Amino acid sequence: MTEISRRTAVQTLGMGAVAMTAMDSAEAQQPASALAPAFAGTYQPRPLKFDPAKLDGLSERLIRSHWENNYQGSVKTLNALRPRLAAALADSEAPAAIYGGLKREELHRTGSVVLHEIYFDALGGDGAAAGSIRDAITTAFGSFATWEAEFRRIGMSLAGGSGWAILAYNLHTRSLNNHWAWDHMHGAAAGVPLLVLDMYEHSFHMDYGAQAARYIDAWFRNLDWEAIDRRYAQVI
Repeated sequence: MTEISRRTAVQTLGMGAVAMTAMDSAEAQQPASALAPAFAGTYQPRPLKFDPAKLDGLSERLIRSHWENNYQGSVKTLNALRPRLAAALADSEAPAAIYGGLKREELHRTGSVVLHEIYFDALGGDGAAAGSIRDAITTAFGSFATWEAEFRRIGMSLAGGSGWAILAYNLHTRSLNNHWAWDHMHGAAAGVPLLVLDMYEHSFHMDYGAQAARYIDAWFRNLDWEAIDRRYAQVI
């Protein structure tokens, strides 16, 4: 990260923190149930659909830490942000830059929640690709092996840093594509994520340290392609 982008990130987060603190008293006067849905912090985390102790090559300790700390942490932060946005919007004297800081954090946390839910939903299988999604991938990329090779390459390009490899169906172009995402806020316009690989260090360092390729191998072995196929059927 460059010095300029690092400074900008710190400043933005600082503005968001100041705004969240300033809005605490206003939020306390208005319960979440009284707020419009766009401002109500009532989102509930989704439970794991599989037994994390039974995955092949991904430890229960890793999965539970990832789900409890990173995913649920974003759910809690998103729920805390929404009522504060309502309070900030009602304050006509609040600087736009402060409101922007809150909205940036809301976007970041929303992306984290959505991508983590897709990530966990795709685990718990035997890794055998099948169904309409496999056929569609083969058609789009020339072969399933070509798709997998590119997806793995994207994942490895993010190893040692942060981000996501994403297989998405684009509602505008009606096509399947793999995308590189530096953080929770990157995504192709009109792209609906079907399968996502978390390359943030919290997703694999506990088990594999810097050996990201071994983590990607294990992730592929545990994919539930029926779940991925259902998601594909919902968007085409």
